[in-house]
Amino acid sequence: MIKIINWNNSESKTLIEKMLNRGNIDFEEYYSSVKSIIDDVLKEKDFALIKFTKKFDNYELNRENYFYSKDDFKEAYNSIESTYKKILDKAAIRIEKYHQNQKINSWFHYEENGTILGQKITPIEKVALYVPGGKALYPSTVLMTGIPAKVAGVKKIFITCPIFNREKGKLILAAAHIIGAEKLYKIGGAHAVAAVAYGTDWVEKVDKVVGPGNIYVAVAKKLLFGTIDIDMIAGPSEILIIADEYANADYIVADMFSQAEHDELASSILVTNSEQLALLVKNKISEKINRAERKNILEKSLSNHGAIIITKDINQAIEVANSIAPEHLEILVKNPFEIFPQIKNAGAIFLGEFSPEPVGDYMAGPNHVLPTSGTARFFSPLGVYDFIKRSSVIALSKECFKELQNDVYNFANAEGLYSHADSVNIRSTQKYEKS
Repeated sequence: MIKIINWNNSESKTLIEKMLNRGNIDFEEYYSSVKSIIDDVLKEKDFALIKFTKKFDNYELNRENYFYSKDDFKEAYNSIESTYKKILDKAAIRIEKYHQNQKINSWFHYEENGTILGQKITPIEKVALYVPGGKALYPSTVLMTGIPAKVAGVKKIFITCPIFNREKGKLILAAAHIIGAEKLYKIGGAHAVAAVAYGTDWVEKVDKVVGPGNIYVAVAKKLLFGTIDIDMIAGPSEILIIADEYANADYIVADMFSQAEHDELASSILVTNSEQLALLVKNKISEKINRAERKNILEKSLSNHGAIIITKDINQAIEVANSIAPEHLEILVKNPFEIFPQIKNAGAIFLGEFSPEPVGDYMAGPNHVLPTSGTARFFSPLGVYDFIKRSSVIALSKECFKELQNDVYNFANAEGLYSHADSVNIRSTQKYEKS
């Protein structure tokens, strides 16, 4: 089912290309339908939300039932089982503690001549968290997207999630209480993204939308970027495991399954310098998959997008990992901290056999909204820095201005921007009296 291949042959290169491109959907195929939805929301506002919610979710929205309030959040939090309440609270504390370390402060540099240069940090005013609400519900996504926004100082946090059954969505509502959300709109899909981007009578316009969604949500975010800020366009989930001969094969199989069960496009790759471990893992996958609850998804994922790659040594395994730039990278070698500094490209790095990826999904503290499909080469996990703006601050003294004016004047003239030059020149040729 899962292939064992040697690195640096033609098959390995084909595998990497296939793995990196598996999430490359022809966006243009969806542009027309998504653009039509966006245009309808812009023109018809709440009437469009009513229409699309009925069409896609078979739910009748009206002025009384289109959202859950803070009172609903509090009621849900107080009504959930104590076990789940403790889990949500503990996860929230760990997530907040981690993200507190990402806070950035304004800074100012004072020069001897009286000039002040600096940077002013300002939180984004209003954000929307897109939380999927189809086949499954994800309170963890509420915490992972909402807590960094809260730490950053965002004043208003809204959630858009098609939850129509209050009892079924209690954990989502309880998580909304923990992050201090304003409202949860009972809408999903492209029309939800359009609603928070443009605003309607019911839905408040925000400055940024974050969170995962299906292809229609992804295309809507792509089309509306510029009207509204977004986090990233997420692709299918993936894990890459670097392991040596000391690694536990059962742990590796369990961790590969944990990603492969997401969907058929998920990718699970083991990279090892041990042929013996490679064969053992392959055999254990064949043995255990028949007892897995999501067997059909696992088989398709591992067959089409999984692999066991054998390298000549661990250094070459690191090269493979850096070339793939995986969303999740586990390092299961005897001394993981020895090779850790060589890792250049990964969304989240898990060191040692007791740091499995699912702990990062829920409880460890770092964010689980991560770059996929090789974009860890230039993207970072969602964090506090995604919810702030940076403004440059410039306050020149007269002395500093005189020092720079000729250079600015000549620079502007060289670029043919003569009014720029005049803006500087007038300050040195004309005297003004204080009124």
